[in-house]
Amino acid sequence: MSTMYFMLTFFFSGIVTCHGSKSAYNAVPQLLLVSFDGFRADYLKNYKLPHLQEFIKDGVLVKHVSNAFITKTFPNHYSIVTGLYEESHGIVANKMYDADTKKKFSPPHDLDPFWWNEATPIWITNQQQESRTSAAAMWPGTDVKINNMTSHFFMKYNVSVSFVERMEKIVTWLNSSNPPVSFATLYWEEPDASGHKYGPEDIENMHKVLEQVDDHIGFLVAKLKAFGLWDNINIIITSDHGMTQCSREKIIKLDKCIGRDNYTLVDTTPVAAILPRSNKTYVYNLLKNCSTHMKVYLKEDIPDRFHYHHNNRIQPIILVADEGWTIAQNDPIIRLGDHGYDNALSSMHPFLAAHGPAFTKGYKQNTINIVDIYPMMCHILGLKPQPNNGTFSNTKCLLADQWCVSLPEAIGIVIGVLMVLTTLTCLLIIMKNRVPTPRPFSRLQLQDDDDDPLIG
Repeated sequence: MSTMYFMLTFFFSGIVTCHGSKSAYNAVPQLLLVSFDGFRADYLKNYKLPHLQEFIKDGVLVKHVSNAFITKTFPNHYSIVTGLYEESHGIVANKMYDADTKKKFSPPHDLDPFWWNEATPIWITNQQQESRTSAAAMWPGTDVKINNMTSHFFMKYNVSVSFVERMEKIVTWLNSSNPPVSFATLYWEEPDASGHKYGPEDIENMHKVLEQVDDHIGFLVAKLKAFGLWDNINIIITSDHGMTQCSREKIIKLDKCIGRDNYTLVDTTPVAAILPRSNKTYVYNLLKNCSTHMKVYLKEDIPDRFHYHHNNRIQPIILVADEGWTIAQNDPIIRLGDHGYDNALSSMHPFLAAHGPAFTKGYKQNTINIVDIYPMMCHILGLKPQPNNGTFSNTKCLLADQWCVSLPEAIGIVIGVLMVLTTLTCLLIIMKNRVPTPRPFSRLQLQDDDDDPLIG
């Protein structure tokens, strides 16, 4: 048994040594994080996106990123850069109310650090460790003094600034800033804006906007190559959420169920946050029977899988519409596409693609969690991560300096090792049986006609 253990140890140590010989990414790293808001995962297979596909060919692709509940813009962008669920980083919705301070939050113009200080995003950690420099083009929170610090270089949010202007600013900072930028973020509002306007099932219009997004990726790659950055920089392209189709036939009208004087609507469809003005149980009971297409939760009863309990900014009652349904008080302006729904729905999932020396070439993976992106980015940058909800091992196969074996490969290796050891054991047994058994020593017997033995 000890021989078999030794041989197994030797075999696997040889594999590790072999994989460890891959050229590790040891140079001073640069990382660019890009988000195209509302880029639903299956847009990749439903539309021709040649620049993005070329980007993926020599990099990695995660087909579905399981994002955080609620599946809205500000919460998930903060989960990407903190590795925390919304209940932990404090940006629990696009619109919030804090009962203790009576403060209200509404994007994109709320720069009060109060809302952001419950977590430390990666651009701050990057600057606090080893005096590095971060830059940002309109990523949510980058122009806020979080823990009394902003990103060293940043653009104040302005929806009228084009993608090309944002991209050129970021590339300039990456190329020639002093001190040099090691981490940068770039945000663009599409295809989210068009997804709301037309709905993801409007193939003609979504094709046009996704073609533009793909061209933006082509411009970005060309610019990085022109500045001589392409071969050394690591780029992650991802999104915050997906999009689903809605219609005027799928509306839940709260006014039919409860008077407005009984509650305050803090955040709206498809996850509505309710602050009761009267008895909470009374309000809950009225809402619970309002529609079969809406789930109604007391805060303490929200399913654990949502990770959406432990924050004062989560309101006492939460309404969650079924996919494609809209919650309204009466007659709303209906968006033909929306997001925010249950994060288990594939329509809510974005994707992740990455390219650069830190990443494996030509590798595809089915899924990771959105909170897993943060520890992976910290690893690439050589940063000590802040406490987070992510799992680094979920992203190991994406990284060039990590040993990764899939389950089928691992099973194959174990079976192969066992077969080799079994064969060796059988050979040893066979060889042992073929060696003649030595006879015991016997004293020489002299016959009567032998000469006398020589006596010295």
